[in-house]
Amino acid sequence: MSPITVVEGRRLSLTNLDKVLYPRTGTTKGELLHYYATTAGALLAHVHDRPVSFLRYPDGPGGQQFFTKNVPPGTPAWVKTTEVPGSTAKSRQQVLVRDVPTLMWAANLVVELHTPQWTAAAPRIADRLVFDLDPGAPATIVECCGVARWLRERLAADGLNVYAKTSGSKGLHILVPIEPTPSDDVTAYAKAIAVEAERTLPGHVVHRMTKALRPGKVFIDFSQNSASKTTAAPYTVRARELPTVSAPVTWDEIETCTAPEQLTFLFDAVAERRERHGDLLAPLLNLNRARPLPG
Repeated sequence: MSPITVVEGRRLSLTNLDKVLYPRTGTTKGELLHYYATTAGALLAHVHDRPVSFLRYPDGPGGQQFFTKNVPPGTPAWVKTTEVPGSTAKSRQQVLVRDVPTLMWAANLVVELHTPQWTAAAPRIADRLVFDLDPGAPATIVECCGVARWLRERLAADGLNVYAKTSGSKGLHILVPIEPTPSDDVTAYAKAIAVEAERTLPGHVVHRMTKALRPGKVFIDFSQNSASKTTAAPYTVRARELPTVSAPVTWDEIETCTAPEQLTFLFDAVAERRERHGDLLAPLLNLNRARPLPG
């Protein structure tokens, strides 16, 4: 029988706690759940009121993976959901991860958490701008850091405050708090910046998704600003060979990065980083840090 845990008054059945999800590190599902329980304070702040999509990998990264935006079958009645308008007239229901019980219920499904750049209160009106920097081999996160520095200076010239986290995979996410703006307008601005980056850093940057263009360069994916797209949430553990986290980083770390391992953070390193730095992305939650997009 699965153990029953009471979390803030909610009864949860937590299953297969001894199951090894990451064979290289021997990381178990129980350890993964403990990580989410102890990281809940920071993580919940960044996903609050944002419809959550799940990349599920119940048998670990080496098993079947499937992405879902709809509310999973068997979701407890107490889990909050929201209606999300589609690109056509059809809408769907998605989960809102607003509290620790919901986070632990989701973590028990073994998921990556992904959110859009807008909240349920204002669908398709973004309050964050994001660039996903994805290196094409043999380029690595080291090359992404160079592009990130350029983006920071360029966006600062437009009066924007810029923050960063690892993707938890190979690259970086550049995040900017903005005054509420239609997603289409944010996407257009982000594309213009990506095109400018390619023009300014020839041979180092590509703004188009075509894989043949990407070897040895950094792809600036601006499309995640589209209302229909999502980005891995801060502090989510990724379905990769190792239990890496999409972890906030300092600009000093980006400035001094000379090897990929310097910006690779496993789940068990996050608590110490938060103790040392606090939540480096906390300014994203401060409305005073939001700035209007130019034009």
